[in-house]
Amino acid sequence: MANHRSILLIYTGGTIGMVENPASGALEALDFTYLYDNVPELRRIGCEISVEQLTPPIDSSAITPQIWEQIATIIETNYDLFDGFVVLHGTDTMSYTASALSFMLEGLSKPVVFTGSQLPIGKLRTDGKENLITAIEIAAATLPDGQPRVPEVTIFFENYLMRANRACKVSADQFNAFASFNYPELAYAGIDIRYNDKMIYREEKPRGLKVNKDFDPNVVILKLFPGITPEVVEAILGVPRLKGVVLETFGSGNAPKADWFIEALSRALARGVVIVNVTQCPRGYVDMGRYATGHGLQEIGLVSGFDSTTEAALTKLMHLIGLGYSSEQIRELMGCSLRGEISIDGAHESFYHGIFKQRG
Repeated sequence: MANHRSILLIYTGGTIGMVENPASGALEALDFTYLYDNVPELRRIGCEISVEQLTPPIDSSAITPQIWEQIATIIETNYDLFDGFVVLHGTDTMSYTASALSFMLEGLSKPVVFTGSQLPIGKLRTDGKENLITAIEIAAATLPDGQPRVPEVTIFFENYLMRANRACKVSADQFNAFASFNYPELAYAGIDIRYNDKMIYREEKPRGLKVNKDFDPNVVILKLFPGITPEVVEAILGVPRLKGVVLETFGSGNAPKADWFIEALSRALARGVVIVNVTQCPRGYVDMGRYATGHGLQEIGLVSGFDSTTEAALTKLMHLIGLGYSSEQIRELMGCSLRGEISIDGAHESFYHGIFKQRG
């Protein structure tokens, strides 16, 4: 890691920012203005660290697209002033926020590393210090030519660096709280930090940062289960102003073949609602051509989310709807890899570049 790299630390809230009051024993929010006093190890990293805090700090269960916009605006405003960014965030919705930022930050060429902790940074056994220190080291890391080592939005947690829009929270009470099931980790932090350089996302022709802050919240996640009733499905699909649905199906994209179910989906599609099919399984992908049940969904116009996480599919859908694309364009773009969020063979890339060229 090169010395004198500059890193902006953005504290949004969450467990990592809590310290214990020595008098009362109560947990209180850490004033990150005094970061070096609480984490003196940071003085040895060899880079300059500045801090921005959301006021007041936001519990991650209360995160909204408006908070995503605030974080993106901080990065946009400071983009030319710093070499990398570390975002401290509560774990419960970190994968949603990090996925959203990956789509918002078009043309990103600098590291944006999300991290947090399961125990407050002021606790004796905290995982917060190690996560914070390593996240900063990764944000400051460079290639031999001086270029950033990891110029994409990522999550670092308990030894592993993961692409943000490939990661999801998998444990409520373990230090290894996040996993990337369908894409290899980008780095492993042991005695040394070992980078998986071949898997790191880089813009082929960086056009400079463009921050897209428009999100449309008129979307929903519909998770199927045995015994789901017509009333439940129709109530969800009939929500006023609904524009997008992430449908969590069984296995490789299967769902009931009942006439009422197919008809309910068809009515929503006819209204212009975009429905994206993702699997409930943490590992694997949607293949609607594998079984007759999935093929029926494909025939009526559902989009395959392939190996997207639910978090990535949802935030991507909100992002594309917010940009004002037509339902047809959104369906096409949901099948394209915009920021490495799905594994595809590039068949749709020409369409993707054409749409974004039109938008300018």
